[in-house]
Amino acid sequence: MSAAPRRRLRWGVLACVLSSAAWAAPPDPSTFSIVAADVQAGEVGIAVASRFFAVGAVVPHAAAGVGAVATQSFANVSFGPRGLELLARGASPAEVLDILVRTDDGRAQRQLGIVAADGRSATFTGPTCNAWAGGRAGPGYAVQGNILTGEPVVAAMERAFVESTGRPLGERLYAALRAGDAAGGDSRGRQSAAIVVRRAGAGYGGYTDQAIDVRVDDHPDPIVEIGRLLELALVNDLWNRGWSAFQRREFAEALHWQELTAARAEGTPAMLAEVVYDLAVIRAANGDLTGARAALERAIALNPKLAAQAAGDPDLAALRKESR
Repeated sequence: MSAAPRRRLRWGVLACVLSSAAWAAPPDPSTFSIVAADVQAGEVGIAVASRFFAVGAVVPHAAAGVGAVATQSFANVSFGPRGLELLARGASPAEVLDILVRTDDGRAQRQLGIVAADGRSATFTGPTCNAWAGGRAGPGYAVQGNILTGEPVVAAMERAFVESTGRPLGERLYAALRAGDAAGGDSRGRQSAAIVVRRAGAGYGGYTDQAIDVRVDDHPDPIVEIGRLLELALVNDLWNRGWSAFQRREFAEALHWQELTAARAEGTPAMLAEVVYDLAVIRAANGDLTGARAALERAIALNPKLAAQAAGDPDLAALRKESR
């Protein structure tokens, strides 16, 4: 056929389905998300799931010390960076919402969730968003969704987040996502999910604010898969804390984080050997040569290839000297 496939600009539609007579657009996707802040930990984050390919490339926007923005339902993706800029300038989430939507011709179809780093929050659902659509906001969070099976989805997400106080933000975001999915979630099905957490100096080597950034772009059960990836990311975040402190020569702090990393990594076999190897390095830096040797022996037992690295590692020089 000569005509090109019709491409809707509606949030979530990126592909067309060929029928016997013409190209027809698939059903509109639905999305549910939570933006949240852990003021004490200095973290902000977002969790989102949708019947939409690679939702993590569109909805979540966050910056440490600033806040988080989820833009969805016929999404105006400029709302992410613009919203963060307004938050950084001192606007409240409610003020940011007003500024963004009042000059937007498509505001009736937009949906937004915004949280500031200090815990203030706001949510907005345009009057013509596809039902069921709505949101809830409270201290430290905003939950919203469109084309859901019903209001119980956002109610369950809110309850799961509030009741998980005291756990790491990444875990709380995932708890909310799971609860929303279990309550009915996306009325059209599942496809993708993402979880993002930002904290100052959290990235590898302390150069970025990227504590957690995991995405499932296309999967039959993205909620389960994002949970698997999140567990790896939580280990990696602790590991970054330990190794960054070691590089700053803050050995006692490094040991605190690396011991926590090793304990959590027991559930992630793919990372365990290297985590325990770095635990040996950091124990040695703290003068615990007996503990360092035990960790190194276990690391090599888990991955014999690490023996060659240990033989020339300057960070293990004291251990080799003690052995001699």
